[in-house]
Order: sequence, then C-alpha cells, then structure tokens
Amino acid sequence: MEHITLLIGIVIITALVFDFTNGFHDTANAMATTISTGALTPRIAVAMSAGLNLVGAFLSIEVAKTISSGIIDEGSGVQPEVIFAGLVGAIIWNLLTWLAGLPSSSSHALMGGLMGATIAAVGTGAVNGDVVVMKVLIPALAAPLVAGIASLCATRLTYRLARHAQEEQTAKGYRAGQITSAALVSLAHGTNDAQKTMGVITLALVTGGALAPGSDPPVWVIASAGMAIALGTYLGGWRIIRTMGKGITDIQPPQGFAAQTSAAATILASSHIGFSLSTTHVCSGAVMGSGLGRKGGVVRWSTAGRMVVGWALTLPAAGLVAAGAALLAEQGDWGVTAVAVLTVAICGAIWLRSRREPVDHTNVNDVRPAGAPVPAQAAAGEAPEPAGVVTTALQAVAPAPAGTGEVSAAPALSGTAGPEERPGERPGEQGAHAAPGRPASASASSVS
Repeated sequence: MEHITLLIGIVIITALVFDFTNGFHDTANAMATTISTGALTPRIAVAMSAGLNLVGAFLSIEVAKTISSGIIDEGSGVQPEVIFAGLVGAIIWNLLTWLAGLPSSSSHALMGGLMGATIAAVGTGAVNGDVVVMKVLIPALAAPLVAGIASLCATRLTYRLARHAQEEQTAKGYRAGQITSAALVSLAHGTNDAQKTMGVITLALVTGGALAPGSDPPVWVIASAGMAIALGTYLGGWRIIRTMGKGITDIQPPQGFAAQTSAAATILASSHIGFSLSTTHVCSGAVMGSGLGRKGGVVRWSTAGRMVVGWALTLPAAGLVAAGAALLAEQGDWGVTAVAVLTVAICGAIWLRSRREPVDHTNVNDVRPAGAPVPAQAAAGEAPEPAGVVTTALQAVAPAPAGTGEVSAAPALSGTAGPEERPGERPGEQGAHAAPGRPASASASSVS
C-alpha cells in the first residue's frame, strides 16, 4: 500500500506539471490577438488570463468526468504507473511543440498519452473507442470549423456595423471588446483545460483505491489543478503567442474581437456538454475565420497546413512516447525511476535549447527572418549557427511567422490584393518592393 501511495503521489505531481505546461502552452489561445493588436501589454494580458483560468477551473466538472471515467475503462486493470507514463508522453510533446512555436493541442497530447500507455500496458479493450470518437475525434474536426464559420460571420458583421464610423471613434470600443472577449476565452480555457488534469488525478486516485469509481474530483484536486494552470499561464508561452498573433493572418482589432468572442462561445458550450475540446483548435479556427471575414484579409494557408499536420501528429506522437514509457515503468520501481529521470533530462535539454534564442514579453511581437543570427550573435558579428536535424524537423511543421515571405505565397481572397501588393503592380513585381536593396526572389522565398 505504501508503494501505491507513493506512486499516486508521483502521478499527482506529474499531472500538475502537465497542467503547468498546458497553461503556458495555451496562453496564446486567449491572449495572442490581444497582444498582437496592442489592446493589452503582454504582462498585463497574461496576468489577467492567469487569474481567469483559476476562476474557470471551479465552474464545471463535466470534462473531468469524461477524462476520468470516459476514455479509459476504470475496471480494466489500469495501474497508476500507466497514467504516469501517459502524462510523460503529453509533457514531452507539449514542450517539443512549444520549442517549435507550434500551436498544438495539449488536450490531444494528454489523451494520446493516456491511450498509448493504456494500450501498451493493458490492451485496446481498455480504451472506450465510442467515447473517443464521439467526444474527442468528432469535436476535434468540428471545433475549428464551427469556430471559424462563427468568427467569419462575426468579423463581417463587425465591419459592416462600423463601416461609416471613423477608425479613431471605434478604436476604444474595439480595445474594450478585445479585452472582454479575451477574458471570456481565458475563463473558458480554465473551465475546459484545467478539468482534464482534474480528471487524470481523479483517475489515478480511483485506480489506487483512494476513491470509488465514478467519483467527482475532490475540492483539493480542483484547487490544485486551477493554480497549476494559472501559474503556467502567467509565465506565458511567448513562442506560441508570436505564432498565433503574427503567423496565421494580419489581425486588426475588429478581427481580434470577433475571433475571441466566437472562440469563447464555442469553448464554453462544449464544456457545458462535456466535450473535451481543444482550445487550440478552436482559437486557431477562429483566427483563420477572422482573416477570411475581413475584406482584403489574407490567410497564410501554407502556415495553416503545417499547423494541421502538427495537430494530426499529436495523438500518435504523444501515444508512442507514452507507450514506451509505460513498457519501461511496468518493470517495477527501477522502471518508474528510469522514466522519471529520462523525462527530467529531456525536459531540461529542451529548456536549454530554448535559451539559445529566447522569446519573452519584450520581443513577442518582433519577427526575425529564419536563418538570421540571434541578437547575441549579431552583436558579436558571428554567422548564424546551422540548424540541427531535430530543429529542422520541427520547423517542417512549425508555422512560419508573418513577415517572412509567406504572405506573397498565400492566395488572395475574393480577388483582393494581399497586404504586400501595391496598386497597379503585377503579382510577380511585389517582391521588388519587399526590402530595398534585396533581390525580389529573396524577399518572396519561403523560410519555413
């Protein structure tokens, strides 16, 4: 019993670490558009988002029930070390995608990790396939479409209602609207995503015999999950904020307001009915919809395509890592220890790699072309260091930030010119104006 108690404690700590990574990984969902348009300063934005994530954690437990007693069969013989392995897969995938600045789904990383570890340890019969299809896969496909269509309509309506107003007159109203809608998204994120960690901890307590099957999360579980995701949110996932705010489309305040309002409504509705929805999918779809909704707006479809590739990889990638961790953890105490040590080493290596090119609140809205030297290298007059194999592979699915030449490759919508085109010039001439003194081919090339 002491071994089970210690193992449950390890699982709870690991679940809270995942919740922490979920917080800074998904800060962009609520605050990227608000920060990119200047409605709020970066530090104030993440502080507000953190507080509302904490409040949101106490509003519902429907999603927690889906995680704790829906996806995994509690009576199938799943042990706490299997849940530990599932969390390890989710944490590693979260950190890898954060390093690459890729807005992927923390929710799907968690579910992929849990399913991969369970299948490796117990078998496919322990996973409730119908629940996975109805409450995970179908919402994953529907969420970005629903949020995108809602955002497209809201954006067009917003511009139509304000078409006769002066921009100076509407600026304050849109700023207030963006702040309010960002607050709603933050509240919705805490309501939806914090519950997933509550569900995992509850599942661990059930498998360890500390709770009866079908029990609701205890109050201390709700509070600890809320605080972990709030702390992670406050630290800010600046790399992903840069991608969400600058890489998908050029967002103006009316678009930001429409996108965030649509995303908040979609997430809150899904939380109410117990759908374990990915806030990343919802918010990304809403941002793309806002780009389609503005006349003359451009969505960078190549960037969106790479994001979709990353989304498709999340479930299997986290599942494979978790399956390997589960097979090792099942070898006994030494196996659990080995998994823990390897996880800490991998996380430490990812963090050290991120320090070579830090992104924080001071430079989150800056865009540096790929291959250019980082500031420290530039000051020393050094040439950029060539990318390694892992970095190159991650960049293959990571969205390219705005300003790197991908806009010229994106299709214009409704026959309108992209933001880098000039009246009267042919499409092939726009690169000549992109940067004085540089060849047109260099400015128009893709650097992803």
